[in-house]
Amino acid sequence: MFLKIKTIPSTLWSSDPPLNFMPPFKTILFLVLGLAVFGFGSSLLIHSGVGNSPWVVLAEGLSIQLGGTIGIWTFGCSMVVLLAWIPLKEKPGLGTVLNILIIASVLDLSLFLFDFSSDNDFVNYLTASIGVVIVGIGSGIYLPANLGPGPRDGLMTGLQRVTGKPIAWVRSIMEITVVLLGWLLGGNAGIGTIFFAVGIGPAVAFGLYLASYFPKKD
Repeated sequence: MFLKIKTIPSTLWSSDPPLNFMPPFKTILFLVLGLAVFGFGSSLLIHSGVGNSPWVVLAEGLSIQLGGTIGIWTFGCSMVVLLAWIPLKEKPGLGTVLNILIIASVLDLSLFLFDFSSDNDFVNYLTASIGVVIVGIGSGIYLPANLGPGPRDGLMTGLQRVTGKPIAWVRSIMEITVVLLGWLLGGNAGIGTIFFAVGIGPAVAFGLYLASYFPKKD
C-alpha cells in the first residue's frame, strides 16, 4: 500500500551517482517535468481561492508580524529550512536549485495563463483537492531523479531517515505544524490549506508509489 512507502524509489530516470551535476538528459527531463507538474498543482490551490499551502500561510504571517513581502519571507523560510538540513546531513544539488527556479516560474505562468476559479464552492474544493494530488504526483516524478530535493522535500526525507517513520506521516506532520504557526502569526488559512496539510503526505507517497512501477534496470 502506498501509505507505507518509506524510501524514494530508484527509477529509470534516477541519476547514478546521486547529486550529479552532469546527469543524463532523461534525468534532467523528468526532473523538469516533475517540478513543472508540482508548480501547476500549486497554482490550482491558489486558483481555488479556498486557502493556500501551509508555507505560503507561514510566509504571509511573518510578513504581517515583521514586515516585508510574502516573497521575501518565502525565500527566508527556504534558507532556514536549508540550514536545518545540516544536522540531518542532507546535501543540496542541481535539483535543489532548479526546484526554486522552475516551481516559481511555472506557478506564475499558470496563474497568468489559466483561471480555474469558480462561484461554486464544491468546484473550488474539488480544484484544491486535485491540486494537492498533482503536487504529490509532481514530487513522485522529480524526487527519484536523485539530483537533490527542494528545501522542504529535503527536510521531509531527512526527518524520515532519522525517525524511520513513513513519508506520509512525516510530511503531514511537517505541513500541519507549519500551517498552525502561520495561522497563529496571522496568515490566511482556509479549507484548502487543511486539504494540503493533511493530504500532501499521502499524495507524495502516492506519487512515489506510481514512480516505483518504473524501476531502474540493472
